[in-house]
Amino acid sequence: MDYNHTHTGDFYGVGAQIMENGCYDPLDVANLKNLLRWRHKYFGDGVMALDGGANIGVHTVEWARFMRGWGSVLAVEAQERVFYALAGNITLQNCHNARALWAALADVPGELSFPEPDYTQQGSFGSFELKARAGTEYIGQPIDYGKPTTTVRQIMIDGLGLERLDLLKLDLEGMEAEALDGARETIARCRPILFIETIKSDGDAISAALRSEGYRVFADRMNTLAIHETDGTLQHIQTVKEAA
Repeated sequence: MDYNHTHTGDFYGVGAQIMENGCYDPLDVANLKNLLRWRHKYFGDGVMALDGGANIGVHTVEWARFMRGWGSVLAVEAQERVFYALAGNITLQNCHNARALWAALADVPGELSFPEPDYTQQGSFGSFELKARAGTEYIGQPIDYGKPTTTVRQIMIDGLGLERLDLLKLDLEGMEAEALDGARETIARCRPILFIETIKSDGDAISAALRSEGYRVFADRMNTLAIHETDGTLQHIQTVKEAA
């Protein structure tokens, strides 16, 4: 069961939100779909979105269904069991314009070993961190980082050879900065819209780095939204937020 309890007794998790509310983060989903629509207007067919830390594919499926006929999605998920659910959801929804990749996004290629949670027990698996850090989140069950039980391929976005990238979403539970470092060439060349969760990363440092590359940066609750100053989509940012 994908959920965890807060100190007030409330519960959270991707699966918990879907079962309780019938959806997961609908405001983010709506905002990003609107931004994809504007990228299509300004840059034409062939829109490409990368869902980094895709979990079971809420954004991936929504984007793929929305962009049928003019765009595609690459979804990347590091947890093997969660990846299986992601791939299954893509298939069940007939999202033929979406692909799933089992890997961890980082700043160097290689392998990453980590302890798998017990997926048969309670836990917010979308909150699970591949690497221990100071203040590692308790997901609802103990995790012994001293005893890795699985290994996943670690890749750089720059190594994917993407010809185009319009939207890059990163929800990597503390590894967002590493993934951005591994995407420097792609970001400089494609100038995608960036939507980065920063509750476990240094949001100020990420924002400063993006501003130095010509991005306008907006705080969006627990995320950082960045749009390049040359992107016509920038003029619609307020409209996008109001529409959602």
